[in-house]
Amino acid sequence: MLNARDILETITMIQDEHLDVRTITMGISLLDCCHSDIDVMCGKVYDKITRYAKDLVKTGEQIEKELGIPIINKRISVTPAAMILASCEDKDAVKLAKTLDKAAIACGVNFLGGFSALVQKGFGPGDRELIEAIPEALSVTERVCSSVNIGSTKTGINMDAVALMGKVVKKSAELTADRDCIGPAKLVVFCNAPEDNPFMAGAFHGAGEPDCVINVGVSGPGVVRAALTKAGDCDLTAVADLIKKTAFKITRMGQLVASEASRRLGVPFGIVDLSLAPTPAIGDSVAHILEEMGLECCGCHGTTAALALLNDAVKKGGVMASSHVGGLSGAFIPVTEDAGMIDAARCGCLTLNKLEAMTAVCSVGLDMINIPGDTPAEVISAIIADEAAIGMVNSKTTAVRVIPAIGKQVGEELSFGGLLGSGPVMPLSTYSPAKFIARGGRIPAPMQSLKN
Repeated sequence: MLNARDILETITMIQDEHLDVRTITMGISLLDCCHSDIDVMCGKVYDKITRYAKDLVKTGEQIEKELGIPIINKRISVTPAAMILASCEDKDAVKLAKTLDKAAIACGVNFLGGFSALVQKGFGPGDRELIEAIPEALSVTERVCSSVNIGSTKTGINMDAVALMGKVVKKSAELTADRDCIGPAKLVVFCNAPEDNPFMAGAFHGAGEPDCVINVGVSGPGVVRAALTKAGDCDLTAVADLIKKTAFKITRMGQLVASEASRRLGVPFGIVDLSLAPTPAIGDSVAHILEEMGLECCGCHGTTAALALLNDAVKKGGVMASSHVGGLSGAFIPVTEDAGMIDAARCGCLTLNKLEAMTAVCSVGLDMINIPGDTPAEVISAIIADEAAIGMVNSKTTAVRVIPAIGKQVGEELSFGGLLGSGPVMPLSTYSPAKFIARGGRIPAPMQSLKN
């Protein structure tokens, strides 16, 4: 039985090293809200979300106060909206997005994820309508986040969906250009999307999940860096062992919070996602962990190897601390959300090509990267295709969240504020993949029996 004694040794981590629970996310199934009338369905959606999540924020604040553990976000994830939109005769996806936003505001949560579609093998009823509505939906809502899964190891990559998503990302930036292009910062394109991810913008409540569940995401890059600083000049075997032990302590704290939230809300406990999620705050950076290992600057040669060590050690330590580890779990590398990544991108050491290599060994993919505002849609699609290929072949989750900075060029900056941070516009190759993207069809699933 977990109790407050289990986290006594983390007090210094909380006070001095930015240790926190990044999010408590309540997953809610909306499958029983399906109705042929969009207005009736939206009413059922609003009622169910507000009924289940009415005490989520209050409960999180009580746990935070009683245990002294910072809980930064309280969030909701719902069934992929395209699945319930399929039942409607009038598939007004924007109306559904507004309903989700209204429910999120009523519950007081920071974000609601699940304005999503799963099209890795093709478009079903409601999928295309939802995807085409994403730019408008993200421009007229405040707290709704969106994701689209366009590939998987078992199905291959839906290149028709990839081509469409390049246009969607670009249009989403254009519609929110007056707000630093915030639209695509709330949009993730996945390969192998997990069904229990508590982190935004990619959270949704999978079809195989319970009717309602509590998932928790922890975060502690600053704790890991501080432990390495104290360890001094040890070899990499000792570094890995130290990270494992630190990840264990971080995950035990997340397990305690998840269990408490589950008990108080009367909702099943789902998973702890033990990802190291950075922030723009100094001392809370994954890049700084890599530099503490001995790299002069994140992005130099050796970065991918250091990140592989970190990611593996975090997973090994975390799974010992909780019997329900899930989501993404590892190390995130969102450029604008990580103080060290921001500095490395500004000085030119961290490039898009290096980031792509790093995604082969980290938790997710090309995340929160500002690109020139005049980038053609087919180039964005090609970035998505490259990243999906890494995920498909390596049987891991990869994702793309890039922000076309409308009206800005390489070296200029976008600032989103809060956890989304800020960062420079990064350069891309100017050679065109347009003919490749225009071919459409599907990239077949890889041969797994001859893994090499």
